[in-house]
Amino acid sequence: MQINMGMYEYNGKSGYRLKPEFMRRPDKHFDPFTEGIVDGIVANTLSVKIISGQFLSDKKVGTYVEVDMFGLPVDTRRKAFKTKTSQGNAVVLPSLACLRIAVYEEGGKFIGHRILPVQAIRPGYHYICLRNERNQPLMLPAVFVYIEVKDYVPDTYADVIEALSNPIRYVNLMEQRAKQLAALTLEDEEEVKKEADPGETPTETPSETRTTPSENGVNHTTSLAPKPPSQALHSQPAPGSVKAPAKTEDLIQSVLTEVEAQTIEELKQQKSFVKLQKKHYKEMKDLVKRHHKKTTDLIKEHTTKYNEIQNDYLRRRAALEKSAKKDSKKKSEPSSPDHGSSTIEQDLAALDAEMTQKLIDLKDKQQQQLLNLRQEQYYSEKYQKREHIKLLIQKLTDVAEECQNNQLKKLKEICEKEKKELKKKMDKKRQEKITEAKSKDKSQMEEEKTEMIRSYIQEVVQYIKRLEEAQGKRQEKLLEKHKEIRQQILDEKPKGEGSSSFLSETCHEDPSVSPKFTSPNPPALKW
Repeated sequence: MQINMGMYEYNGKSGYRLKPEFMRRPDKHFDPFTEGIVDGIVANTLSVKIISGQFLSDKKVGTYVEVDMFGLPVDTRRKAFKTKTSQGNAVVLPSLACLRIAVYEEGGKFIGHRILPVQAIRPGYHYICLRNERNQPLMLPAVFVYIEVKDYVPDTYADVIEALSNPIRYVNLMEQRAKQLAALTLEDEEEVKKEADPGETPTETPSETRTTPSENGVNHTTSLAPKPPSQALHSQPAPGSVKAPAKTEDLIQSVLTEVEAQTIEELKQQKSFVKLQKKHYKEMKDLVKRHHKKTTDLIKEHTTKYNEIQNDYLRRRAALEKSAKKDSKKKSEPSSPDHGSSTIEQDLAALDAEMTQKLIDLKDKQQQQLLNLRQEQYYSEKYQKREHIKLLIQKLTDVAEECQNNQLKKLKEICEKEKKELKKKMDKKRQEKITEAKSKDKSQMEEEKTEMIRSYIQEVVQYIKRLEEAQGKRQEKLLEKHKEIRQQILDEKPKGEGSSSFLSETCHEDPSVSPKFTSPNPPALKW
């Protein structure tokens, strides 16, 4: 009942399911107890990996998962797979097979299950929500699985599939086998010659023959005897035979992808480098702001001292003038005003001289303090800038190495894609040749098909070797470009100590020049 409910869930719960097309054909007899592949049906292999389960039980108990398969008798597997790796995962008739995933507690108590038709299963990672005994969905329990669905290949064709998937290894094995056979045949021929002519010595120099395997796996017999001139002339290759390498190069160039190394400007646009630049700019801005605050505080301090001296000067001058007026009123003698006025003038002159000296001393002190402060600020900013440049060069070097390593990893993926694309193009050509050969007799077609497969493997090996050579040259060229870029970064280091190519330009005044401030301006000294 649970199987029926699980199957009918995918056709609207209509309770009716149409038979597959091969079971409805009157000219075919369907045997449900067959153990081989049904004609016209592509068998599949199904593997399920249970990764984890979520919200399976509210108790602290151990759980396990059972995976069952229902279908033809040859496909049915019950209570065979219990959270472990299985091997017999071939599905002869996928259209009639169903997969059941059930979860139990350690004691055998049922938690939930799910029945899925094999045709509805898709490969990849999936969360499978569980159902209860009545096929009603549970709220939280789920199983996280990884599913692989592939075409089933019988053991009789396993060698052909392995040769197509890894042609280089297949050709290497064939070459080793050919060498062994050649060595055995040479030993047998030598033994036969010794038995046939034990005492005779050859009057003519025999032409030594040697069987050597060629690059595509076919043995060729090479002769070391000198050829007549006529044979040498006839053995020259035809002019049309030179076109084959050109076609090979064209096919390889059509597959090959051009990979350019990242320039220094592109590396400077990387997120980590830009982030460090912003950080350094903020640090430099804060440093300049602190220096400006110190300068402003110093100017305010000097302005306050100047005002104090000016006020003291005015107060003392007013006191002298006031005392002079009082003295002039008390004395009525005609000679006394001249003497009093001369005394007041001397006091005022002494006061002005004292005031002038104080202002000169204050001005010199102010200029010296401001000069020392600006020199300190200049050297601190210069040191900070130099340290920033060193850090930026180091960061740019790290970014270059990281980006170049990522580019090399990506290049490996590109090489694999190029090989797959080359195999697809050559497989397409092979399919076209097989389609053309189908119009001939069956026996002749089988022979040509076998020959096509063998020649196809040899061509694939040759093309892949040439593609790998082109990929190796491309990688060497890329590595040289990477080395040049890293050297350019290191060459910028001495330039960076004198000029800030990495930082935004900041104006620095020469510390030997007396500093000038725009705000606030010190008041003009008047006396």
